[in-house]
Amino acid sequence: MILEIKDIDKSFGAKHVLKGVSFTAESGKAFGLLGRNGAGKTTAIRILMNVIPADGGEILVDGKPIDYKTMGLGYLPEERGLYPKKIIADQLEYFASLKGMKTKEARKSIDYWLERLGMKEYRNKRLDTLSKGNQQKIQLITALSHDPSIIILDEPFSGLDPVNAMLLKDVVKEQIALGKIVLFSSHQMSYIEEFCDGIAIINSGKIVLHGDLKEIKRNYARDRLIVNTPLPEKIKKDFGEACTETENGSLMLKLNDASEKQSVMKRLVESYDIDEVKVFEPSLNDIFVEYAGQEI
Repeated sequence: MILEIKDIDKSFGAKHVLKGVSFTAESGKAFGLLGRNGAGKTTAIRILMNVIPADGGEILVDGKPIDYKTMGLGYLPEERGLYPKKIIADQLEYFASLKGMKTKEARKSIDYWLERLGMKEYRNKRLDTLSKGNQQKIQLITALSHDPSIIILDEPFSGLDPVNAMLLKDVVKEQIALGKIVLFSSHQMSYIEEFCDGIAIINSGKIVLHGDLKEIKRNYARDRLIVNTPLPEKIKKDFGEACTETENGSLMLKLNDASEKQSVMKRLVESYDIDEVKVFEPSLNDIFVEYAGQEI
């Protein structure tokens, strides 16, 4: 299954929020929609979910307009939307019914997810008796219990401790392996980098970068080396202004040309006490700052 967001435009009064936004996501893969606050991510997600209409453009599944009557979507919002005073099982069944599930199948699915997420003992408790992390897991069940084909996760790891974050990671990996489209919106770049094959960065309502993350990284000029050494001062002295120290204590060497990397690596290994030398590859955080930080 291929999901295409194609030339989406949206304005609120005089404010042009989305300007021809396009990106593509595939089943069995995770996709990251990234951008600073106010860039247009939430508006794009709301249009994808049919919450608000677009002014122009279309949303396609396998080349045809998306049919919201048959296409299941699951959404984990950044701002939680459950009822704090209500019994957990009752509201989970209510949300499942809104997705078209019959009571019997809804209870079976809910019981599975409560067990899967270690929440079975809380089935008949009020939501406000749970910790923030456990409330997050209940919210996740509302997104998954109806077995959607497209899963949208907005800041899914917010408020989770490391144990629950690991559990959520496993669940996301399972959904990807089942052939779902998983769309992330997050500022936690490490999670996007871990899960997502493709990304799109939105800046001031426009897509400024879109594609396969590995391919994007490979297209960066490979003209910098990262060097780890117990004796950095000699290298810094010998390489002068071409050598700088990074925040974690490694050295970064800027080459005159990418073709020099093999010869410089050889020189480093032969002439200095080197623990590690490798070509610098930008992190997703580096890429995000470059593309989302600029004014357009």
